[in-house]
Amino acid sequence: MPEVIFAGPAGRLEGRYHPAKQKNAPIAMILHPHPQFHGTMNHQIVYQCYYAFAHRGFSVLRFNFRGVGRSQGSFDHGTGELSDAAAALDWAQTINPEARACWVAGFSFGAWIGMQLLMRRPEVEGFISIAPPANLYDFSFLAPCPSSGLIVHGEKDAVVPPKDVNTLVEKLKTQKGIVIDQQVIPGANHFFDGKLEPLMETITAYLDMRLANVR
Repeated sequence: MPEVIFAGPAGRLEGRYHPAKQKNAPIAMILHPHPQFHGTMNHQIVYQCYYAFAHRGFSVLRFNFRGVGRSQGSFDHGTGELSDAAAALDWAQTINPEARACWVAGFSFGAWIGMQLLMRRPEVEGFISIAPPANLYDFSFLAPCPSSGLIVHGEKDAVVPPKDVNTLVEKLKTQKGIVIDQQVIPGANHFFDGKLEPLMETITAYLDMRLANVR
């Protein structure tokens, strides 16, 4: 898994990149949780998602937001991190000019950034949003949500109560032309402690279902 450094809006950004063997392979980008609460690209959930996409023939990028690890800059409350994500996707697309599609996955803070990126980038055709913090951040920008995707969260999440995610999902489900798949992991907290396996099984099953419909 090659280490990569690419230009971001606030300086260099550090990432890990897995190139697919096929030339026109789709791109996936994985976004990590909150930088001020130990969120990095090496977070277990980010790492597992990275490999889930890699094993399915994607070119995959995960990277550290500004001020994390060797990425330059400092925390910017979401605004700068969204710019980082856009720069990261630009970089991945430059490396993969023939990519036929693009996916974005994010966990917690990363899910919020990922959903915003979705609104700005029409080429993103699928998303995986893990424990989106619907009670902590405003998701009203999803009007309308442009792509189908998976929203997965824990039944016992004390950081983001399930009712807040349900409200977000219900709002998105009223939209025509997209399908929002919601899955709740029984007994899981916000960090999926001890529940990583059922979380990843849910994510990979969703990915396999979507990819089967493409071929």
